[in-house]
Amino acid sequence: MNLFEPKVKKLIENTDYSGLKKVLSDYPNLANKGITIPFDLFCRAKAHPLHRICDAVFARKITDDEAVNLAKVFLENGANIDGDKMKNEGTPLLAAASLHAEQLGIFYIDNGADVHYTYKNDGASALHWAAFCGRDKLVERLIKANAEIDEPDTEHKSTPIGWAIHSLQSNDMGNKYNQLKCIKLLLRSGVDTNKLDKEKYDYLHSLSKDDPELQNLLT
Repeated sequence: MNLFEPKVKKLIENTDYSGLKKVLSDYPNLANKGITIPFDLFCRAKAHPLHRICDAVFARKITDDEAVNLAKVFLENGANIDGDKMKNEGTPLLAAASLHAEQLGIFYIDNGADVHYTYKNDGASALHWAAFCGRDKLVERLIKANAEIDEPDTEHKSTPIGWAIHSLQSNDMGNKYNQLKCIKLLLRSGVDTNKLDKEKYDYLHSLSKDDPELQNLLT
């Protein structure tokens, strides 16, 4: 069976949908069998294929749309939408949120992914990560799916809006997307800004000085 593990990875790399469909049809267990990161010759750690598709998006080797099409093939052939959740090893949705695979994350939610799952090491949810990464469309979809908007993570004791603010504060240009839009979406959903620490609370209000829309949301 080990002969087929690298084939699944190669089919992902080649976005070979028909080939993947054939292999998974012949060997259904491979739909949930861990693989290493596509396009990475040095990775030895295995994770669920629906997770690893997110890694390929993050590496910019496949597009978000291609990832969705690959995920469809896996799900049609018995892949578990929540991946390795029962092993406490994260979920594909959590991976999508943290690896900038926005459309893939929305696709996972539309197919029943657990929006409430939090990672064992830090208690972060998909909403924490989507807000941190500035992925406003995914944040909006998570809010619509009733994800917890005010639950703090266990490591930093910060809510999703706090993660978005921290991302802006860090001025990490490699991670700068639509964090401000995420903040506004979270404010519209009724987040409790009193759960922010003073530094983040003050920073948020400083942003509002030149942003009437944000100012209005804070009053």
